[in-house]
Amino acid sequence: MKSIVIKNLPQFQLASTTTTLRSSLLYKNHCSSLRFTTGAKYIRRGKAAEERHKRIAITSTKTMMTPTTIVLDQFITGKFLASLIAFVFLYVLCRSSNDSIKNRSKKNRGHVIAQNDVVVSNLVTEDEFSTDVIIVGAGVAGAALAYTLGKEGRRVHVIERDLSEQDRIVGELLQPGGYLKLIELGLEDCVKKIDAQRVLGYALFKDGKHTKLSYPLETFDSDIAGRSFHNGRFVQKMREKAATLSNVRLEQGTVTSLLEENGTIKGVQYRTKQGNNELRSYAPLTIVCDGCFSNLRRTLCKPKVDVPSTFVGLVLENCELPFANHGHVVLGDPSPILLYPISSTEVRCLVDVPGRKVPPIANGEMAKYLKTHVAPQVPTEVREAFIAAVDKGNIKTMPNRSMPADPVPTHGALLLGDAFNMRHPLTGGGMTVALADIVVLRDLLRPIRNLNDKEALSKYIESFYTLRKPVASTINTLAGALYKVFLASTDEAKTEMREACFDYLSLGGVCSSGPVALLSGLNPSPLSLVLHFFAVAIYAVGRLMLPFPSIKSFWLGARIISSASGIIFPIIKAEGVRKMFFPSTIAAIYRAPPQ
Repeated sequence: MKSIVIKNLPQFQLASTTTTLRSSLLYKNHCSSLRFTTGAKYIRRGKAAEERHKRIAITSTKTMMTPTTIVLDQFITGKFLASLIAFVFLYVLCRSSNDSIKNRSKKNRGHVIAQNDVVVSNLVTEDEFSTDVIIVGAGVAGAALAYTLGKEGRRVHVIERDLSEQDRIVGELLQPGGYLKLIELGLEDCVKKIDAQRVLGYALFKDGKHTKLSYPLETFDSDIAGRSFHNGRFVQKMREKAATLSNVRLEQGTVTSLLEENGTIKGVQYRTKQGNNELRSYAPLTIVCDGCFSNLRRTLCKPKVDVPSTFVGLVLENCELPFANHGHVVLGDPSPILLYPISSTEVRCLVDVPGRKVPPIANGEMAKYLKTHVAPQVPTEVREAFIAAVDKGNIKTMPNRSMPADPVPTHGALLLGDAFNMRHPLTGGGMTVALADIVVLRDLLRPIRNLNDKEALSKYIESFYTLRKPVASTINTLAGALYKVFLASTDEAKTEMREACFDYLSLGGVCSSGPVALLSGLNPSPLSLVLHFFAVAIYAVGRLMLPFPSIKSFWLGARIISSASGIIFPIIKAEGVRKMFFPSTIAAIYRAPPQ
């Protein structure tokens, strides 16, 4: 390798000479100071040291004057540039690798992966959502919500397991309070042209006695009433109306999981009707409305599902109920029997069987049970039609589920409908609660222009859980308490409570209009519910004291109060005392609109 020799560099000579002179001057100064402070002996030694130092300085100067050789590699410039380029390349490579790891999930968002893991198409771009809201399920809650949010201008993607018309035995009675919410959402025309029947109240039957309870509709328009219908027809009408909006897309598919990223739900993974592909859909908000059998609720709530009984459903044809345009409740043994019209020629009959175990249908035990045990208890006007329906064999069963709302706050997702909150269907309040929830959610989301604002969205979802409580908790508590009161029992205190409830409602006036207003959703007041419930208990105790109180009557009265407390207080506790009775003490209720 060649070298370059540089000789006699002036700067090195100057530096050395300067250094030597500086050292000499310092030494002279030092010696001068010694002369002034020491004796003759030290003067002589100072002179000898000065001469030695002069000789050393002259030698050093000669050495520095000798030509200096510096060897430089002729490729040093090239090596420097190559090292610099390599460093820049490694930096860019490392940064690109880190970005790739961070964004891997985002880059895969729009891909549809086939079973052989081959990318076959691209649905959405990497940094852009084509959907504002994903709705899982298109039943009563999902279809109504899709239309409501679509009308608000949101881009909605609805994924429903089966878009064909269903034949269900529940979700067929809409209370007047629910019908008012339907009007508020602009969906009242969905009960038209499906042969829906107006419902004006209830009739109670017990041991050959009956009483009629009318809805307190005096202050409402003539069109306001309950509605009963085939559930499948009603749901199809709402789906059709939602599909008329260009920003609402209904798709048939089965959602298999929610897509979570850093604690936030980003969308869903689902299979199409054909089941060949696993697809992914992304949106800043996912609302799960997939019904009472939801397989997604465990991520978003703490489900405590109770199954107190099972409904056995029949359709009675070409018969007339004792009271037209009324639902009928028979306080039978061991539990209630419901009858209500679902078309101009059909009456739905629901027989409640306590517990999870019901007589088998296949071997004829169910038919035998209905004919021998239930038929004698139904009103005589429909008994023949009841037996004919049993003989026809179109018997269906449906477990009655109860589940208090216990949400797990999750960014980007919430539950709605029966997937979130269930109560015994005795009072027919499920659709009323779902529609009321949709109205609350619509009003909360309305001021949020950008649903990608995760913090604002989460705060308003938190407010939703509080604001829904007055309607939901009133209907839930009434349904649970009324079912337990209406059950036949061998316990004397519970039997007295059941008798007193029937007689209390038969008194008329506020004793009937108050509870019916609660049941219908027209007066969602938890406090009024508790007052009426304990008024029934006190009424039962008061009857025992006539004509003269006794020790036995006092003891039975105490047991009635204890039994009533044991029925309602656990339900209230599950609903949440503070949210139910003191919602104004919760900060979330005062949430201001986002700026």
